Amino acid sequence: MVVQIRSRARNWRPRRRETMAGEVGREEMKGRRYGIVGVGMMGREHMLNIAHLDGACVTCVADVHLPSQEAALQLAAQFNWPLKVFSGHQALLDSGLCDIVVVSTPNMTHFEILMDIINHPIPHHVLVEKPLCTSVEDCKRVIAAAQRRPEIVVQVGLEYRYMPPVARLLSIVKDGLVGQVKMVAIREHRFPFLVKVKDWNRFNVNSGGTLVEKCCHFFDLMRLFAGSNPVRVMASGAMDFNHKDEVYDGRVPDIIDNAFVIIEFENGSRGMLDLCMFAEGSKNEQEISVVGDKGKGEAFIPESIVHFGTRTAGRLGVQTIEVKNEQIKYEGLHHGSSYLEHLHLLAAIESHGSRNPVLSLEDGLYSVATGVAGQLSIERGCFVTIQEVMDLI
Repeated sequence: MVVQIRSRARNWRPRRRETMAGEVGREEMKGRRYGIVGVGMMGREHMLNIAHLDGACVTCVADVHLPSQEAALQLAAQFNWPLKVFSGHQALLDSGLCDIVVVSTPNMTHFEILMDIINHPIPHHVLVEKPLCTSVEDCKRVIAAAQRRPEIVVQVGLEYRYMPPVARLLSIVKDGLVGQVKMVAIREHRFPFLVKVKDWNRFNVNSGGTLVEKCCHFFDLMRLFAGSNPVRVMASGAMDFNHKDEVYDGRVPDIIDNAFVIIEFENGSRGMLDLCMFAEGSKNEQEISVVGDKGKGEAFIPESIVHFGTRTAGRLGVQTIEVKNEQIKYEGLHHGSSYLEHLHLLAAIESHGSRNPVLSLEDGLYSVATGVAGQLSIERGCFVTIQEVMDLI
């Protein structure tokens, strides 16, 4: 059985607005003026997503890298945005030009920038790219600071949960169709880490390690599917193929490129991650399986297909669902999930604090803590508890 959900989602093409953003009335733009700190590849991807939000405009960016500044200016020109460029985030915050700040800088800079945004006298709502921070200690400090500023919405960019097939599988699980979840298995077989400015992502000290930098997405999903917090983690991983012949300022990269990770949850559910970053020959980059006592669901990306079946109906009763989302106006690099996360952020902001962000700081904390536990487990060769990681200060 194949069920197809049609979509009007379309590929992006540059379009010019009829009026300059600077000519739009201040009250009309109020609340949807964006500043972006870090306009590398992901920062400019956010610019493209924002361009497809009604009444939204990127008014300012901050970046120390001159080529990134120039690329942002060229992109802004396509939308007639009179963009103000700063070399640092403090000047951007002091300018009063934006209401929402997107943080898409290297991982190791998140903590300092977030603290400066949250503590700034001018309130700014925040979307911070994953991971929230590179350490549990810094995550907890950000959470404490944000709790003192309840008028500010702070959302973490774990956008994989918004990918249409993942969201559909989540709804199947939440509706109880697979029963009590017992096992969650996620396979990501993909290409190596991309080249970044100054090659910051080649080293654990900058990224938090592969299981924090890349896999926090999947630990977040496992926690959602299981409906429970992680208790302990066992991982085996290594740097077996990628980046071994690279040298930066006399240093060889130390990020792992493959791993198996097992996670045990409070409610007895278990999760397993199969990561390989030299598997470009895969048909799907992500394959997700959720098995409960009543049935099983699977999601495949980028095919955007979900399989669902019950134990009683057996193999012949498995449904195949082709999933898309009517809301998506720009698919971009993550199958429309970044666009949807922006919609959720705006909904949380526009509810004036009565609605919490869909992706909370606690979600960001647990996704980082699980990754940190996994990295420690690889070093030690044994299970590492989440409690131990949470207590590491």
